[in-house]
Amino acid sequence: MIEGKVLLFDEKIIEIVETVPDKDCSIIDAKGKYTSPGFIDLHIHGAGGADVMDATPEALETISSILSQTGTTSFLATTMTMSTQNIDNALQNIQDHAHKVSGAEILGIHLEGPFINPEKHGAQDVLYVQQGNMSLIEDYMDQIKMITLAPEVEGNEHFVKQLTQYYPEVILSLGHSDADYEQSKESFRWGISHVTHLFNAMTPYHHRAPGIVGATFDSNVTCDIIPDLIHTHPSMLELSYRMKEDKLILITDAMRAGCMKSGVYDLGGQEVTVSEGKASLADGTLAGSVLKMNDALHNMTQHTSMTLTDAVNAVTKIPAEKLGVKKGSFKIGYDADIVIFDEDFSIISTIVAGEVKYKRG
Repeated sequence: MIEGKVLLFDEKIIEIVETVPDKDCSIIDAKGKYTSPGFIDLHIHGAGGADVMDATPEALETISSILSQTGTTSFLATTMTMSTQNIDNALQNIQDHAHKVSGAEILGIHLEGPFINPEKHGAQDVLYVQQGNMSLIEDYMDQIKMITLAPEVEGNEHFVKQLTQYYPEVILSLGHSDADYEQSKESFRWGISHVTHLFNAMTPYHHRAPGIVGATFDSNVTCDIIPDLIHTHPSMLELSYRMKEDKLILITDAMRAGCMKSGVYDLGGQEVTVSEGKASLADGTLAGSVLKMNDALHNMTQHTSMTLTDAVNAVTKIPAEKLGVKKGSFKIGYDADIVIFDEDFSIISTIVAGEVKYKRG
């Protein structure tokens, strides 16, 4: 944390200096508020009434534009377990139109499913779950940055090892899985380096069968968590922070009802009811969230011992390093993705690649 400095930027970060330079510059006065790198969301399905699986350029634009209001400046467009045709349509749409959005930048694709365990499908449609299948995704590997899968499912060991060998830059994440502790640890040796929404859609953390959570705590892998106080109790948020520290990333897992009013929506073709900040299927299964990233930060600093600096790192520096992108830090040559917020994490201004995309009225 530094105070009283001047951040000099155009599309990239130029320098942090003591005073405003003697040349023609536009000046943004943060008025003593907090300024940080823009927030990065590794796992988001939708917002503003739009969903990645709508497979339209308009949906991507809606999500991109509304996320700037929450301080998010870049994200992975996250897919769902649906029919092969629906998934292909969504992937093709991202490939063709992701670079055209005007708000938060789409960094690539997070493929959540369909290579998961039907026993832990959660809000994913179990009818479309399948084994690891390169033919479904091979045309889009330039855009795919992260894949959530269940390593214990028959055929997925080969799939993981194949991806690790030929696409080592893709983040392989354990999620929607019924793996036990030993299977989880073994999958980390195959090449899985991350765990998706810790505690949710996986074996429970038990003192005689620690499962995926125990393996995550005992390993050097990164993990992400949904801090909406619905998916995860504050006690478990605190435990995760203490155990993982700089390996913990905050995500929203937001669906199309994000930044919208309560009501009836859909996720992956299934009806979702949103009430009092909770999104659920008819049987009560949690169906993504309506969490905003700035609220995620607020929850972690209010309900755990996580410091403001560590919370911000968990949505900037740590996910940027995981993705291998020059974002998430105020370093010379890094992208000028910037957010200004107050002590309650209310967003005042959001800047993407040097351009103001949101300014509170």
